[in-house]
Amino acid sequence: MTTKTLPGSRLPENASLRRMVDEALTGFLDAKDRGAPGGELPYLTTTLRHMLTGGKRLRSLLCVYGWHAVDTPPGPDSTVIHAAASLELFQVFALVHDDVMDDSDTRRGQPSAHRALAAAYTAGGGPGARAEAHGMGAAVLLGDLALVWSDELLHTAGLDAGRLAEVLPLVSEMRSEVMYGQLLDLRATGRALSGDIDSALHVIRYKTAKYTMERPLQIGAALAGASAQVLDACSAFGIPLGEAFQLRDDLLGVFGDPVRTGKSTLDDLREGKATVLMAHAVRAASAGQSATLRELVGRPDLTEEQAAEVREILVSTGARQAVEEMIAQRHDAALAALDRAPFTPQAVEGLRGLARAATRRQV
Repeated sequence: MTTKTLPGSRLPENASLRRMVDEALTGFLDAKDRGAPGGELPYLTTTLRHMLTGGKRLRSLLCVYGWHAVDTPPGPDSTVIHAAASLELFQVFALVHDDVMDDSDTRRGQPSAHRALAAAYTAGGGPGARAEAHGMGAAVLLGDLALVWSDELLHTAGLDAGRLAEVLPLVSEMRSEVMYGQLLDLRATGRALSGDIDSALHVIRYKTAKYTMERPLQIGAALAGASAQVLDACSAFGIPLGEAFQLRDDLLGVFGDPVRTGKSTLDDLREGKATVLMAHAVRAASAGQSATLRELVGRPDLTEEQAAEVREILVSTGARQAVEEMIAQRHDAALAALDRAPFTPQAVEGLRGLARAATRRQV
């Protein structure tokens, strides 16, 4: 497996890293299909492959950057790439189950896993009356399978026992944090609108920030035998950047272009997601605006015209601008932490570019 290296740097280009991760995932899934106990398993792995298509490979990149943050030899080697690829399977697990919990129709511009599996069921002759229940059940199994295979891919990456012992506690923490964050999100969604910004930020930190940025970076660093000081620096950079990433995602979930994001701009409003964006609006809304928000947000039949009313309130109350400012503050905090971090210059360069892309993205 060859890598293309940036001039004066040992850190391969992102496109090269993504290709290496994709090759590792394809090889792993091909082996699973060949060794399947029956012809039914590819029914799930086909959908799993679709779920892996088109992702940004953000967690894989962070894992490799974490490895390069320590003074490592040129690479990355196969062990690091396979460990990084395991995080992509974990991401599929989280996305599939998240879409089931939110009953989302689309993901990355394609039908969500439970919708795709429901369609496959009826296309294969299954009764339409059972399609929705089948799709939900099969998607739960698919998510579970992605989680189990994520663990297997990590354990078969070629890590020696000592390195594996350093990495596994971080992986376990990441998994527990995601479950906790999902629980927080479930408990908050659909309730009466609240202006509690701190609670909304708490959900963001555990549902997204830690497992999207902090933990993948730490896992990569641990693969290279990082010190406690390096791991702490990963947190100082990763948590504010992860929060900024999710705040941008919340804005895109309401104001984005569905053609570019691959996700409806109605879902969050229909579900009544307790986002920081909505909390800012509730705090600043007039009595009339507050009444409109409480009438419309959380309605499963919300129309595009009604959503436009909500968006106007989110703008006029200053909520949208307030979130933009929070993103900028957290981006700056992440870069300040990066300036202090005991990372290699190559890793700092890569992470600086990633911070810019993660917070300014339009998809």
